[in-house]
Amino acid sequence: MVMKRREFIKGSAIVGATLAGSKLVAESGIQSLSSSRKVHRIIQADRTKVGTLPILRAFAGDHTDYVSPYVLLDEFGPVALDKGADPLRVDAHPHAGVSPTTYFLKGTGHHKDSLNYDFEIGQGDFMMFNSGKGAIHMEESGQQLYEEGGEYHGFQIWLNMPAEYKLIDPTTTVNRTDDFGLLESDQYKVKIMLGELLGQKSSVKTFADAFYYHVILKENGKITIPTNPQHNAMVYSITGDTELNEQKKLDRNQIALFERGNSDILLYSKCGAELLVLGGLPLDERVYSYGPFVMNNEEQIRQCIQNYNSGKMGNPDLVNL
Repeated sequence: MVMKRREFIKGSAIVGATLAGSKLVAESGIQSLSSSRKVHRIIQADRTKVGTLPILRAFAGDHTDYVSPYVLLDEFGPVALDKGADPLRVDAHPHAGVSPTTYFLKGTGHHKDSLNYDFEIGQGDFMMFNSGKGAIHMEESGQQLYEEGGEYHGFQIWLNMPAEYKLIDPTTTVNRTDDFGLLESDQYKVKIMLGELLGQKSSVKTFADAFYYHVILKENGKITIPTNPQHNAMVYSITGDTELNEQKKLDRNQIALFERGNSDILLYSKCGAELLVLGGLPLDERVYSYGPFVMNNEEQIRQCIQNYNSGKMGNPDLVNL
């Protein structure tokens, strides 16, 4: 039986997001140009849980034609933890063929994996778990939050690995402030985790050609973000209301997917907003996905399951310790 993408979503308890009606702003703060991208669709992220962690899920295995090379976008939190509270936790689980990335806006996290990495990551840090042929990791809120309490907030976003890298040895990397590009003006601040923008670039290496920007718009702030017209592009709203191309409005916890063919993404916020802007070159490859395994054919998926069950990806009991 062929494992379709929808079976991946159902089998891994992934809840699809909800389509949102496009709203228009009453008075536009930007004027669309002939180079502006058209908005394909606006989606409302849905609330769900992974382990004990409450999340908002914008997409997971769907909308591939418009989100590739990404395959999943989860916002975890924001959630307030009391001092001494049990950690929010996702127990040890495998991945293969995909690079889950984790970016912390607030708080601290603890990562442990079958590659013998065991570390804390914190505000502003960006981690990539390039799972390749398969490995196991565990994620939970960090020691500082346990000792002091505070807010836990960030993103886990999966970046697909091209076919030629699906079966490489897995690796884990953590990147900090000096690894990112930064743009700042009186209207905006942009942190460049992946890719390049307006002469500033990230030093973080990826297997897929992708970009990932954290954009903060100040009051009455606007920015034009040029992109490769052949690349996919999307904008996720963390806070605030944002005006997009064609006078369309993006509310908090919504994601706008853009058509290819033009370059510019126009962003404006009257009262200020915080956003993620992501995209990259679509992978022109079949996606076979089952739970945490993202491969190119059914045989690879079955091999992943066999490798995990036989212990070749590591021992989840040891990772959970």
